[in-house]
Amino acid sequence: MGKELKVQLEGILENQGLARAIAAAYVSQADPTVEELTEVKTAVSEAFSNAAIHGYGMKGGTVNMEFAFTSKDTVMIKIMDKGVGIENIAMAMEPLYTTDTGQNRSGMGFTVMESFMDRIKVDSKPGEGTAVTMIKKLDTYYGI
Repeated sequence: MGKELKVQLEGILENQGLARAIAAAYVSQADPTVEELTEVKTAVSEAFSNAAIHGYGMKGGTVNMEFAFTSKDTVMIKIMDKGVGIENIAMAMEPLYTTDTGQNRSGMGFTVMESFMDRIKVDSKPGEGTAVTMIKKLDTYYGI
């Protein structure tokens, strides 16, 4: 499907709501259920906040988001940063694992993404950044 969207946002928590809104607007083209829309928004919110908090250490940086329908009922969302990267992806994806030494974070971001999306893939290199690719198959298809 040709309708691809690429968006670049400053990686600060104040833009988390905007990232959610952009994801919702894009996915709404396929007329998802309210539950599906909430799941997509939550997963995007987690990926975006990970980039802002862990990738850029709350100091800001560019977060690129790409959206594409890979079929009439399946959406691919990719959230990318050029931050510090993840040294051990498997460990970072473990529930309750966090690099936040202030203990303000639950360490459940990747777990939330995995529970709401059908597939999640994390690519990262220390010092180069992280890309989180999420795939969601929607139960219904009316639009596009």
